[in-house]
Amino acid sequence: MTSRPANTPSTRTRRAPVQLAALVFGIVFVLVGILGFIPGVTTNYDALLFAGNDSGALLLGVFQVSILHNIVHLLFGVAGIVLSRKFSGARNFLIWGGVIYFVLWIYGLFVAGMDTAANIVPLNNADNWLHLVLAIAMVALGLLLGRREATTRR
Repeated sequence: MTSRPANTPSTRTRRAPVQLAALVFGIVFVLVGILGFIPGVTTNYDALLFAGNDSGALLLGVFQVSILHNIVHLLFGVAGIVLSRKFSGARNFLIWGGVIYFVLWIYGLFVAGMDTAANIVPLNNADNWLHLVLAIAMVALGLLLGRREATTRR
């Protein structure tokens, strides 16, 4: 009798939907972080600054970015990819990541487009409203897709 190697498709564990959602968000954030460093995809690339509201670079010609902003996207994306490996990590990434984006949205309501020292990560109105959409989507997916394991474990 021969046994199957541990990495064959029939013995691998499948990702739960919440893990897949966290993985997709993680990959998208990594891509956004990378794209923020690519001239052409980021317009006014020569105006890309490390931080602050004075960075004139616009990802896709719409979203104000800086080097710090791009690094944050990269790190957030890597966290999503890593945390997607476990059900609880994926659920926490989506829920708490969404909470972070909700806080960023509120913060952006006060500083978006303003020339203030509090605006260390450049935000314009497009960034701000995207943060609200991300907050709602991430929390909703974390709560809805993260229910399965919470209800089956006792």
